[in-house]
Amino acid sequence: MQRLSLSNGIPDAFRNSVVALGNFDGFHLGHQAVVGRAVARAAHEGRPAVVATFDPHPVTFFKPDAAPFRLTSLDQREALFAGAGADAMLLFDFDAALAATSAAEFVAMLQAVVGAAAVVTGEDFVFGARRSGDADFLRAEGERLGLAAETVSPVALGEEPVSSSRIRQALAAGDPGTATRLLTRAFAIRGPVQHGDKRGRELGYPTANMVLGDYQRPAYGIYAVRVRLADGSEHPGIANVGVRPTFEPPVELLETFLLDWSGDLYGQEIEVALHHFLRPERRFESMDALSQQMRSDEAEARRLLL
Repeated sequence: MQRLSLSNGIPDAFRNSVVALGNFDGFHLGHQAVVGRAVARAAHEGRPAVVATFDPHPVTFFKPDAAPFRLTSLDQREALFAGAGADAMLLFDFDAALAATSAAEFVAMLQAVVGAAAVVTGEDFVFGARRSGDADFLRAEGERLGLAAETVSPVALGEEPVSSSRIRQALAAGDPGTATRLLTRAFAIRGPVQHGDKRGRELGYPTANMVLGDYQRPAYGIYAVRVRLADGSEHPGIANVGVRPTFEPPVELLETFLLDWSGDLYGQEIEVALHHFLRPERRFESMDALSQQMRSDEAEARRLLL
């Protein structure tokens, strides 16, 4: 799997490719259908399969003060694209120049600069300055330039199409199960472990502390989780997402205790996948009350995960 960018040029090995084009944040069922179609077409035609995505997300560019909403990091997306069979990820830097690029100019860039032979998008994909281009425009303009274009219909789960918005709503509501069904995997936060104030260690629950960064905030509370370490091993655990209202000052963190594991994780990058919501975060009047509740939370996490 290779990460490509326009600034570095597209290697000859990845020209004449089939490009899956979209934001693909989350890489949910609908995104998987688009990429899957591009990979299948590329295999049939003997071409490389490239997944093109944007960073930062256009919403972040146009609304820099928007609340964090990302469902995946670039590294997570790259791994997911590779798992779906893509040969490369093409990263479009979403800056002022790209935002001002007209729909016609963007299609021409796909054909001439990217070297795409075919492009696959979702039916609702829009692009170009002022979102002036859509699937019909891409098809017509692509035909004029010799660039094939096709769309993939939305994927429904239940009565509604799968969407990143549905996933964010489920996470904010403390419903990781629905998010898992839409994503086909548990929502996971990846990042480096940092030093904390050692409160968990004092209570007998040493935690790996991480900042949430640009990720969508799930409902604050206690979760049963699975943790993937830098060495690839996976471990069950229990995590607190929130601001720790029992302690002052409030600090937003993801704090994870790995069950039946010990070691030093400081500075390592780990991935914490939220599987079950156990309870909302709340303030305790004493350390004894908090410690008792933590033992109860651990027992429930063990029941669910082991």
